[in-house]
Amino acid sequence: MRQLQVIPEARFGLYDAMVAKQAALARKNRGTFRRSAPKAKNRARWNHLRYPGWVKLRRGAGEEVQIEVRPKRGGSEWQLLQAVLGFVDRHFGKRLRAIHILYKA
Repeated sequence: MRQLQVIPEARFGLYDAMVAKQAALARKNRGTFRRSAPKAKNRARWNHLRYPGWVKLRRGAGEEVQIEVRPKRGGSEWQLLQAVLGFVDRHFGKRLRAIHILYKA
């Protein structure tokens, strides 16, 4: 399991922007992440189309976003991590201050 802490620049609602971008891509049948859990306030869970596992997003204090990457048994964690980092960087890279990665067993 990997945990990411994504810190946006001041006054940028990163969590809302990420959820809106994923929904817009899914409506157009584009993108590789799909919502896989019911809507909940300040929380989301996405599955990747190719890589087995899921990504949990949670709004943190100060508009930071905490992301947990969980591969299914036998899945490649690095692929899910690469996919979520690519999504964040591609769509919001210019609005970020930092990304911290915590490695957990």
